[in-house]
Order: sequence, then structure tokens, then C-alpha cells
Amino acid sequence: MCSRRHGGGRVRSTTPAEDRYIVLSAKGTGAPQLSRWQIGFLLPQESRSPEKTVARHLRGGGLYARRPVVCVPLTRQHRTARLQWCREHHNWTEQDWACVLFSDESRFSLSSDCRRQLI
Repeated sequence: MCSRRHGGGRVRSTTPAEDRYIVLSAKGTGAPQLSRWQIGFLLPQESRSPEKTVARHLRGGGLYARRPVVCVPLTRQHRTARLQWCREHHNWTEQDWACVLFSDESRFSLSSDCRRQLI
């Protein structure tokens, strides 16, 4: 008969209560502006954790670092071309539109090196 012995790992640098505090402080007011380094400094002095530890606890709480997507602004030429296209197609019937295939902004590839399904 055998059994697993407990305590065979590295000692935790934070307690479960401090882990919850890290996640709650990130979800609190002003959270999107705080970095993981700043969140680490919100902990008491004796239990400050490295940035990687804070990041791991944030991921465990379902918080991930995201950057806003920057879109290319439309120029006057783009807006003019769109308006011209709309004016050309404003009187189309349902039969005309039935021949058109609309797609979202998917990635299309003609070569097979990108490992994506070709469309």
C-alpha cells in the first residue's frame, strides 16, 4: 500500500487570501491603468510578490493583458470610394444581392505555408 506525501513542493510566496486580494484589486477602480508591477505594490510589504507571480494569479482569476486594437483611420479618399459604391448599389433588388457573397474580415491565403484552412 502506498500513499502520497504532502508538502513536496516549493513554499508558496502568497496566501490564498492574498491571491484573492490581487485579483480583487485588479478588478477594482482604476484597474485597466494599473500594471502588474503596480498591483504587486498594493500588497503589504512583507508579502510583496514578483511580477510573474502577480501575473500568474491574475490569469488564475481570469484577467489577461490585452491591448486595444488600433484601426486604420479612413481617409477622405476611402470615404469617397465607399459613398460612390453605395450610390451605385442603392437601387439593387433582392435578386441582385442574392448573387453577392459577404464575408467577415477573414484571412485568406493562396499558399499553404500558413497552416490555416484555405477558403
